[in-house]
Amino acid sequence: MLTPLDYVVLALYAVGIVAFGLKAGGRQTTTQDYFLGGRDLPWWAVCFSVVATETSTLTVIGVPAVAYAGPLTFLQLTVGYLIGRVIVATVFLPRYVRGEMQTAYAFLGSRFGDRMRGMASVTFLLTRLLADGVRLFATAIPIQVVARAAGFEVGYPAVILTIGIVTAAYTYVGGLKAVVWMDVVQMGIYVGGALVAVGLLLGSPAAGSFAAATEAGKLQLLDLDWSGWGMLLTSPYALPVAVLGGAVFSMASHGTDQLIVQRILATRSLTDAKKAMVWSGIFVMLQFALFLGVGLLLWIHYGGAPLADLGLTRGDELFPMYILEEMPPGLRGLLLAGIVAAAMSTLSSSLNALAGSTLMDLLERFGTTPRTPAQALSLSRVLTLVWAGVFVGFAMLFTGLDNPVVELGLGIAGFTYGGLLGAFLLGLLSRRATEADAMTAFGVTIVAMVLLIFGLWWSAEIGAWVVDWRPTAEAREALGLRAVAWPLYPVIGSALTIVLGMGLGLRRPGADPAGQRQTSL
Repeated sequence: MLTPLDYVVLALYAVGIVAFGLKAGGRQTTTQDYFLGGRDLPWWAVCFSVVATETSTLTVIGVPAVAYAGPLTFLQLTVGYLIGRVIVATVFLPRYVRGEMQTAYAFLGSRFGDRMRGMASVTFLLTRLLADGVRLFATAIPIQVVARAAGFEVGYPAVILTIGIVTAAYTYVGGLKAVVWMDVVQMGIYVGGALVAVGLLLGSPAAGSFAAATEAGKLQLLDLDWSGWGMLLTSPYALPVAVLGGAVFSMASHGTDQLIVQRILATRSLTDAKKAMVWSGIFVMLQFALFLGVGLLLWIHYGGAPLADLGLTRGDELFPMYILEEMPPGLRGLLLAGIVAAAMSTLSSSLNALAGSTLMDLLERFGTTPRTPAQALSLSRVLTLVWAGVFVGFAMLFTGLDNPVVELGLGIAGFTYGGLLGAFLLGLLSRRATEADAMTAFGVTIVAMVLLIFGLWWSAEIGAWVVDWRPTAEAREALGLRAVAWPLYPVIGSALTIVLGMGLGLRRPGADPAGQRQTSL
């Protein structure tokens, strides 16, 4: 149970962090201030903000759940993440910075045209709604645990709505600069809290031991156990799948997703942008290792007990339960506050990115352009509120699912990340492909990925691929059906977009449609 000291800490922290965020944001006068922080943020602050944005609550409660349920092979993904960010820093960032762009999709507009830019932007908006719906739902999990401990029976929908309202209010005022500086503070708090949890778990009496964990395979870092290409394609943590999938995923998320690119464009120079990008990969690797370690130690602490025996319905509730029941008073209040506030700062930046892409990629290209900077800023804030309402609704979609939220959030991006990355690479690699070619390849890829994710399964028993639209769990188990590994979604999607786009471009031998639109900005 929470003590009065915990409630005091929660209240003071909530008030203090909001006041800090508003002060750090300063006065917003233009959309560049609101969406890019005036392009005057230090690289290390942007680096920490990138890390906090992509991992926040999904890492704090989701990664320990993954480690509790299985081995440490999830860490293999971070090797690919680092490789992907090095490629983004080398290939993508120079084009973004030289073009002085405000969104990631301005490159596609310069290379192909406004229709392709708009198509990519709409795809980004839909992807963010789904992915941020998971993030918002993830934030509701520890809050509900706290509410139960205080004697209040509240459902996820009520918690989600409350978080959405508070986040929208903060984002409406603060802008990106406030979000970045809040991320820096929040990251320090929840990482520090995780380190404290590790220390407490190491020093507490445990139901199990490291020897038992080793015997159960919990300390396994590399997954080298696969047989045949079919099985390899269905094993998300097999070493080559994890590294390749992690690299391509990172290239897509950090090279084409406005949520991350927006922060990188807020740095002072290309050199700063590259440092923020690469170092974020290193810190993400360390942070994932930390929270996987928390999950391992929780497994040892509880003797590997099933979740039902602990009174839990989801693995994502495990770490919040430990914080609530076994951390010292005051400290648990601070850590719970840090988890919630970090998630809210991440969600606020998502709203900021959604509003920015809507204004600059869609309305200013296909609608009415605001006449003055003040009008543009006012419209940006209205769009922030609109998107807040929309993605609160999307968050409600995930309340009945059982997947660990970190896997769910990463898997959702597979629908579109491959197509987005493929479109960017098509613009860089092919001078023949036109806007129509790119749009056709991109659209076909999105449809193909939906079919792949929902309808294509591998059966070791019958040794073949089976196409079935969402087969029942009983049918999948009877036939030994396994879905394609989610880290491969971006790999397949990007390859398909590039091949289709280049193939369509070959219909016009000798033509150079890029002559009017330079691939190098």
